[in-house]
Amino acid sequence: MSEAAALPLVVVFGIITVLLVRSRDVKAWEAILIALFGVYLGQTPAIFTINGLLTWLISAFSPS
Repeated sequence: MSEAAALPLVVVFGIITVLLVRSRDVKAWEAILIALFGVYLGQTPAIFTINGLLTWLISAFSPS
């Protein structure tokens, strides 16, 4: 994933993270979302595995 493609994900995950932290009620799926934000923000080597998993999940649920 290029930096140009990752930037919108970081922005979206960042906005959602701010809203969740402000609500002070974070559930398990929300914690996973915050963790994804951290991975995309940090651009760790694990991003390629996580990105592949997310691409696979999105393609599985999108109509062909």
